[in-house]
Amino acid sequence: MELTNRLLPILLAGFLLPNTVLAAKILKYSDHEALGGARTQFINDVFFSSIENESHGRLKIESHWGGELGAGYDALALVRQGTKADMAIVVPEYTAKQLPLHQIFKSFPVGPAADRQVDFFRRVYTQLPVFPLELEKNNVVNLYFATGYPVAFFSTKPMTSLADVKGGTWRSASFWHQDFLTNAGAKAVTMPWGDRTRKALQSGALDGIMVNLDSGYDVEAHKTSPHILISKNLWLGHIYLLVMNKNTWDGLEKQDQEAIQRAAEIAYKKQGSVMDSSLTAQIADMRQEGAKVQFLSADKLQQWKTLSRYQEVQENWLKEQENAGVKDASATMMKVSQMINGAMKE
Repeated sequence: MELTNRLLPILLAGFLLPNTVLAAKILKYSDHEALGGARTQFINDVFFSSIENESHGRLKIESHWGGELGAGYDALALVRQGTKADMAIVVPEYTAKQLPLHQIFKSFPVGPAADRQVDFFRRVYTQLPVFPLELEKNNVVNLYFATGYPVAFFSTKPMTSLADVKGGTWRSASFWHQDFLTNAGAKAVTMPWGDRTRKALQSGALDGIMVNLDSGYDVEAHKTSPHILISKNLWLGHIYLLVMNKNTWDGLEKQDQEAIQRAAEIAYKKQGSVMDSSLTAQIADMRQEGAKVQFLSADKLQQWKTLSRYQEVQENWLKEQENAGVKDASATMMKVSQMINGAMKE
């Protein structure tokens, strides 16, 4: 009897524990990049932590980094199926056939930066339903997006403006940027990122690379191509969509969906300032290691817009989309263009 009396309070306490502790839902997440980079660390430390806090422990994130569950090019298929992962980072550029309208963002040479860039993408997804609908057709829902750092031009030779790419061999992974470089008089090439690109810069096979600043910094491109031209408004237009399988999303309790949305709000409020601070730190490191980093003036940004002939490139792409049966491409391009111009005037 005495033993029963002692056990009874313990058993009652167990029954009275909050359901959040007893029934935590595990959400499995896949990312093709390793934990420790600016983007991955921010997602882990800010967004995922906020999800667990805002849900009061009802939701737990099981993170898999560095392509452990699948490569970046397979991420959309992985999360669309929803068997191996509930969530994943999807790079629209890797799935151009499945997400044709999402390719529009990278077709602009100049655009908003930091907080204004975050605000721009949020408005786009709110005001232009074709983008969330394109994701829904692939059985995914966007929870949060991380934006890219500005484009930088890393050159092995001194440059005073982006007109100096003329006659050189330049590497870019983006089909848009390859056309921009070609129109500016460069020989545009693509090659695997990492050691091969680094060796091509060292050997002189490449004169430079057009890439987001943080990627160039990560591979220490500034050591082989120390002449760097940059502007915060040199537009990458690159988004990392953190999406969830739609069936998984629909199966969540409303309070858990709202907890995720609150967590995204928390992350968005911090994202722009964190990116600005990181950009400043990266540039300081490169300068300390001998790189010559020059910020482009507004006139030289306008010069790049002219040299790139981006509107001509956009028109050619739109014709290709029409032939491929993609609806709404022209109308969407026009609306996105208007919104970018508006964001730049704010």
